[in-house]
Amino acid sequence: MSLLLIGLFFVGMKYLDPPEEYGIAVNFGTSNVGKGNVQPTEPLRAASQEQVVEEEQQQEVVEKSEPETAKEASAISEDVATQDTEEAIAIKKEQEAKRKADEIAKKAQLEKERIEKEKQAAIAKQKAEEEAKRKKLDALIGGVSNSDGAVTGGEGNDNVSGDKGNINGDPNASGYYGNGGGGGNGDYNLGNRKPLSRPKPDYICNEEGLVVVSIEVDINGKVIKATPGVKGSTNTASCLLTQAKIAALKTKWQSDSNAPSKQVGTIKYRFSLSQ
Repeated sequence: MSLLLIGLFFVGMKYLDPPEEYGIAVNFGTSNVGKGNVQPTEPLRAASQEQVVEEEQQQEVVEKSEPETAKEASAISEDVATQDTEEAIAIKKEQEAKRKADEIAKKAQLEKERIEKEKQAAIAKQKAEEEAKRKKLDALIGGVSNSDGAVTGGEGNDNVSGDKGNINGDPNASGYYGNGGGGGNGDYNLGNRKPLSRPKPDYICNEEGLVVVSIEVDINGKVIKATPGVKGSTNTASCLLTQAKIAALKTKWQSDSNAPSKQVGTIKYRFSLSQ
């Protein structure tokens, strides 16, 4: 027991100070509402009912004004956002319109270039055709491209520049073909009478051969009738017959008072395309 008492004396109950207070500190006051930054030390006089109502209305006004202000700020923000959106849409539309305009201009330029290329190709083709035609005519009439001369101009019935005809031909003749004699060599037969003039037929077509013309001549030496293409003719092309008849009618013979009134003879015209 002595040991127990000694132990209790050293390790047993101890003196404790008053325990610390626990909980939430509450501000001093005398009412459920209040305002201001000065802490009164004495109880405040009770506010009148009118003052309380006025303060409550002011509080409501403040509470209401804050949401309205927030709403106004939100509306302003939305308006700014809307304006930004409209501007962005306008810019986008402008960019889209510019893009479409550029595409249309590009297509128009490509179409213009295509038309220009087709035009140039058509011109080149036309020039090639004209060159081929010119070479063909050169081969046909002896070579215009090889002709020598210093004058300009030309004459012919084609659409190609040059002087159509033969270097040995007659400048006043209307024919363009033949061996340069204007028609062909002629054989004149009228008994013992000789031709005084021998006009050659014009060569107006790309034909060759022998044309025999039967003629009737009076005593004065005038041919009063000519019939081309009789027996012995090798080509009866109308262009040859017509020119042979014209040349035969223009032929003048010796007069002979002893000859019959209609003496019959022949004239032979040889048309040749060779030189």
